[in-house]
Amino acid sequence: MRPVSYTANNRLTLLHCGAEFFPELEAACDGAASEIYLETYIFADDPTAHRIEEALIRAAKRHVRVHVITDWTGTGNTHTRKLKERLQAGGVQHRSFNPFFRRGVARTHRKICVIDRKVAFLGGLNINDDLISDDDSAMPLPAPRWDFGVRITGPLVAAIHEEVTTQWARLGKLDLKQRIERIRKLRTTHVENVNAPAFAALVVRDNLRNRRTIQRAYMHALGHARESAWLANPYFAPGRKMRDALCRAAERGVDVTLLLGVGQFRMQDAVARSYYPKLLEHGVKIFEYQKTQLHGKVAVVDDEWATVGSSNYDGFSLFVNQEANIVVKDAEFAHALRDHIRHGVRDAVPVHAEEFRNTPWHRRAWYGTAFLIYRGLMRLITMGRYT
Repeated sequence: MRPVSYTANNRLTLLHCGAEFFPELEAACDGAASEIYLETYIFADDPTAHRIEEALIRAAKRHVRVHVITDWTGTGNTHTRKLKERLQAGGVQHRSFNPFFRRGVARTHRKICVIDRKVAFLGGLNINDDLISDDDSAMPLPAPRWDFGVRITGPLVAAIHEEVTTQWARLGKLDLKQRIERIRKLRTTHVENVNAPAFAALVVRDNLRNRRTIQRAYMHALGHARESAWLANPYFAPGRKMRDALCRAAERGVDVTLLLGVGQFRMQDAVARSYYPKLLEHGVKIFEYQKTQLHGKVAVVDDEWATVGSSNYDGFSLFVNQEANIVVKDAEFAHALRDHIRHGVRDAVPVHAEEFRNTPWHRRAWYGTAFLIYRGLMRLITMGRYT
């Protein structure tokens, strides 16, 4: 596993929802002078996506080298072909990640953009309108999708640039020797003991050297939590180790709060609820967010450790897909993110242990059945690594 490499003196801007994120991304693309690398799971066919697409093409017409990676499953086969045609006609290079599952089941679920090696964007936002459902139903949402991105300048940009350019190269025509050389060039710097503002690191998950990096970053933070842990995620189905880490923290007296998205996928909701009894028994507080789609994958521990990224708390993100999170040790950043999660909790519905114990037997049976189906599927996909 690649060690987490922190750098100091980064400048970070937390961006909440598309209203804050997309204007910043578009402006950065319009200011690009030499190169743009963008990687995303979904690049939709909607007004917001068209704005970003047009900004990328404008940059290419200024002779900026523009590279776009989209996931074949997330963006869809038909739209991928049309998007590729439009981008290439505008001078933008495009590559699709794992079309037709030729390289197994893994997807790129990362949301990354690096411009001129000077500014980077990373988080949970796809290139899509946050007032439209992202589950192929194209249904309007009652409020903007609850999600976060981070605008980054400073030393950390170099590590993010290295990740996205390596991904671009992997999707091209490299022989075995070139691929091995790319892997060797990935950073292996150990954690630096630097006590400076915006102390941050990039943590990624892949199927090479970083199989459990993101999960271990979460578990390390929970294992050292002293007072509080605020976690928000849309798809809650972690393995046993992650669930045990939450329970142990709560048992030590840490105020552990889970804000979970519900209402999008019936099966996912049932799997998540199968974990509630044990979590509630150990003192974990659970809130279900139903105001709109909750898509943010964020956490704050002890008001000093925070993370924003693409990784869900499910088997696909923790054991299969490629993901990218930023981990931050900065009080000001942590306080801002914690306030957003607290606001989300106020808009959510609390799950009370006594009420949940009175859930009708047929619902409890459904939750258990959904868990067994999910666990069996994940063990098959991960060849037994999921527990």
